[in-house]
Formats: sequence, C-alpha cells, structure tokens
Amino acid sequence: MNHHFVAINYISCTPDYRSRFEELFTSRAHAIDTMPGFINMHVLKPAGEGEDYLIVSYWETEAAFRDWTGSEAFRAGHKRGFEDLARARQEGRPAPMSSSFKTYQVISL
Repeated sequence: MNHHFVAINYISCTPDYRSRFEELFTSRAHAIDTMPGFINMHVLKPAGEGEDYLIVSYWETEAAFRDWTGSEAFRAGHKRGFEDLARARQEGRPAPMSSSFKTYQVISL
C-alpha cells in the first residue's frame, strides 16, 4: 500500500484524563473511515508515563486530510472530546488534554 501523506496528532493528557481519552477512541464514531482519501489510522498508547499518545492517519493526499479536518464529520467525531475541554474551561480547570499536529510526506516505505 502506498501512503502519500501522513498526519500525526500528538496528544498530551493529564494523568487523570488518560482513561477517558482511551475510552473516547475505543468507542469512536468511525467518522473518518468513510472520508474520501482516507487510508488507515493507528492510535498509539505511550509506553511511559507522561508521554504523548500518537494518532497516525494515512491519506492519499494532503488535500484529503485538510478536507477531513474542516468537515462536519470531523466536528461530530470529536464532539465528546471538545465537550470535555469546554467543561474544564467553564469550571476554571486546566484543559485535560492538548494536541499538536505534524504532517509528513512519505518518501520511503
């Protein structure tokens, strides 16, 4: 399988949010699965405490990935996590998780 574009989302979670984060992914809506240009996704749990989770998604093109992040399906698929962040903000608590995307072009398999 030839993967042309990869997006990696680095997710930092507070220790008390890790189990909730894992629950969100194990019960995910699978909204990404039907997006045009989507190939596959892996959710990687860190081996050590305090390290980031990695969500690695494979796409036919960068445009397909950008279409996903701007879609209603993306908002629906992330609704529960966004609600958790909003609730923490309303309660004056720090965000239980944060994320940072990095994108890559595949040059070798």
